[in-house]
Amino acid sequence: MSFKSDLRKIVEDNSSKSGKYFDYGIQSIILLSLVTFSLETVPSLYNEYTYQFELIEKIIVIIFSVEYLLRVYVAKNPFKYIFSFYGIIDLLSTLPFYLKLTFDLRFIRIFRVFRIFRALKLIKYNKALQRFSVAFKLVKEELILFFIVTVILIYISGSGMYFFENEAQPETFKTVFHSFWWAVVTLTTVGYGDVFPITVGGRILTFFILMLGIGIVTVPAGIFSSALSKARELIELKEK
Repeated sequence: MSFKSDLRKIVEDNSSKSGKYFDYGIQSIILLSLVTFSLETVPSLYNEYTYQFELIEKIIVIIFSVEYLLRVYVAKNPFKYIFSFYGIIDLLSTLPFYLKLTFDLRFIRIFRVFRIFRALKLIKYNKALQRFSVAFKLVKEELILFFIVTVILIYISGSGMYFFENEAQPETFKTVFHSFWWAVVTLTTVGYGDVFPITVGGRILTFFILMLGIGIVTVPAGIFSSALSKARELIELKEK
């Protein structure tokens, strides 16, 4: 085996012993990064331990940068990895530090927000979450169709409520676009209570929208849970 193939087994194959150690190490660094990022928001702590926080951040960035370069190096198709979801997340995990060196100091806080993307790096190291990815691929078309239907229902609901309530509540339901907020909150069965109908027609429409809202919540959950079971079977079959 070549050096590149051996390195690929460590970086990309978490079923091997060395691959597991590599994954656990990166996961630990991610968690450390998230903890320090949160602690930095405490003014008294950050002011007292500024040097320590900055040193930890530099070490973390070096590790993430090396990991990113390794993944680009061992990838069978480097460009595919660079522009993939995880490739972009890996890049965003290191960007804040390099942007800080490039731009005026006043912009540091703006770029630091990208560090929260490091939390998404944990996804790739979790087998359970990988099953979610497989399950989504299995029912992607059904979920997209359901999303389109939901958008249509939101439009119909918002438009209907506008015509029922605009005259009675001209400020609350000023336009169809203002009514969309009510439609989203009602269809998702959240019901904040900040916007509600007062006319008979509006209340009747609300009843039907609430009934549809139950389906909006339960139908995709049923589809996805079924897909998760199928994904587990496929992964177990693949590992045998």
